[in-house]
Amino acid sequence: MSYLNNVVGYRKDLLTNRSVVKKDNYVLLDPDGLVKNVIPGFDNCDVTILGSPKLGASFVDYLVTIHDGGKNELGFGDEGVETLFYLLEGSLAVKAGEQSHSLSKGGFVYCPPGTKLYFQNKSGKAAKAFLYKRVYKRLAGYEPYVVTGNTEDMEWVQYEGMKDVLVKDFLPKDLAFDCNFHILSFKPGASHGYVETHVQEHGAYCLSGQGMYNLDNDWIPVQKGDYIFMSAYCLQACYAVGRDEEFAYVYSKDCNRDISL
Repeated sequence: MSYLNNVVGYRKDLLTNRSVVKKDNYVLLDPDGLVKNVIPGFDNCDVTILGSPKLGASFVDYLVTIHDGGKNELGFGDEGVETLFYLLEGSLAVKAGEQSHSLSKGGFVYCPPGTKLYFQNKSGKAAKAFLYKRVYKRLAGYEPYVVTGNTEDMEWVQYEGMKDVLVKDFLPKDLAFDCNFHILSFKPGASHGYVETHVQEHGAYCLSGQGMYNLDNDWIPVQKGDYIFMSAYCLQACYAVGRDEEFAYVYSKDCNRDISL
């Protein structure tokens, strides 16, 4: 059974899929065909693992549907592992360690290593979330902390001076954090200013619209619901296509640290 559309039995057409998997380089995952993964602690939840070390990533990304009454009382996260929970749809009660929060659409919680995230859906409707975890790289003299907020309340900022490309940052500009999360939004016809080539890697979930993405100089059509992994030094850029809806995605980025030898 595919995760997002719950199609079972035979299709009426040829078996096709837009996914492209080039391990240790880049990946596009078409939501059609994504399967459910059973993960201890996620009760009454549909979970699929997206990016992971098995693709070449240093992190793990998840897409989770939390049904009414769904919860995680075991806790998401571990010693030495940082996590982020971003609510795409619905509302949830969450706890970051001993801190309690109510999240609505756009709400997020970052948990530093050793602080587990707990959640429960008491809303009567299904909720949908994007989750991230990664081994935290410590820096002497700095200590990360719980950060909460809601991207719906944040102001858009011009991305590198372009009026039709806008960004929102989740975490403070603080060396205590070795990663950050952003929403990047392109108006139809807008693009990156150049093809990026950098040591950082990304996991990106497409929130809206359509685009043509340059992944290692392969131009790949992408759209809402797709997931993209970009490894270190993978050439990357995109054009927003379509007519009315902006092309936007949420993505992670490692930062604020030197490279270990």
